Amino acid sequence: MNAAVPSVAAAAGRALIDLILPPRCLSCGIPVTEPGTLCGTCWPALTFIGAPFCDLCGVPFVFEVPGDTVCADCLRRPPRYDRARSVLRYDDASRNLLLAFKHGDRTDSAPLFARWLANAAGDLLEDGPLLVPVPLHPSRLFARRYNQSALLCAGLARIAGLDWSADGLARRRRTRSQGRLSPAERRRNVGGAFAATEAGRATVSGRRVVLVDDVLTTGATAEACATALRRGGADGIDVLTLARVTALNGAGSG
Repeated sequence: MNAAVPSVAAAAGRALIDLILPPRCLSCGIPVTEPGTLCGTCWPALTFIGAPFCDLCGVPFVFEVPGDTVCADCLRRPPRYDRARSVLRYDDASRNLLLAFKHGDRTDSAPLFARWLANAAGDLLEDGPLLVPVPLHPSRLFARRYNQSALLCAGLARIAGLDWSADGLARRRRTRSQGRLSPAERRRNVGGAFAATEAGRATVSGRRVVLVDDVLTTGATAEACATALRRGGADGIDVLTLARVTALNGAGSG
């Protein structure tokens, strides 16, 4: 059989699907030419985070600073994880995109987001770390039907050729929503809420772990997870998120 025949058939099938269900922008929903993409208005509105940023928490700086640089917050109170990196600023342009993915069943965004995470991770993915998603409480997972952090983790693992553990961490109690809590309240809210599972301890022991989540806000959730992973024997913990809150924008979830 001519090798071109299957590809022609696939292209014809794709064209038919696009005719019946045209691909739409992942953010605003207007028609676009390719599925799993953004329109020409939503794409340039996003603010991707690049250097310069804090070497520890990854918060972006306004000005270039020579040498190794740590932000004032990390100097005052170093995080319990080693490093954090994020793809986007959490702002008006990215908020709808992330909320649709997290609460609106837009799981078709996951492949694009995983590619963004792979690009933003830099040396966090060197030397074969284990990827672990921030878990949901079982009752919340039942209501939502999927864990957005696990979808990101699985997609990133495929792209980077890394192992990931869906059950490395467990959420032992259902916590209040973090959205309207102060930084101190957030830390109290998630303190002790996470634990390495029996299977997780066997998997993470002696390994460097990259914790994957959707949004980094104050870092309370990431630090609670990092504490649980260290107790489970992890050799180091980095954090990789799709977006992060900065001093210039509003509150997120983690």
